[in-house]
Amino acid sequence: MSESFESSRAPEPVGAFPHAKRVGNLLFLSGIGPRVRGRKEIPGVTLDAGGRIASYDIETQCRAVFENVWLVLEDAGAGWNDIVDVTVFLTNMKNDFPAYNKLYAEYFAGEGKPNPTRTTVEVTALPTPIAIELKVIAALG
Repeated sequence: MSESFESSRAPEPVGAFPHAKRVGNLLFLSGIGPRVRGRKEIPGVTLDAGGRIASYDIETQCRAVFENVWLVLEDAGAGWNDIVDVTVFLTNMKNDFPAYNKLYAEYFAGEGKPNPTRTTVEVTALPTPIAIELKVIAALG
């Protein structure tokens, strides 16, 4: 048995899937990006006239992604410290990894933080004009 969750605060999914699904004591979040619910502009992203990324700020996008993950977790009855695994998708590992890695440590590593396992991969593109997306698994008590 599984239960799906939709957050009323996180950005709308870009496809036919829930924000999260609980199976047993595990909560699986769908890929979460930096978009803002109900808005077209994306934090940290400037688009050209054709809708392609003209420039972006990876730090702003990281903070927005982490906030969106937080919202989905909360709305599904979980918390930040329930996170056990994170998969990160970056569109430019060479340029963005140092800033992302520094911010990741602020949010996830150290005393009182979840310190989950992590995999970071580079992808050529994401479904919307963003530079980062997180896939998260949380364990619920």
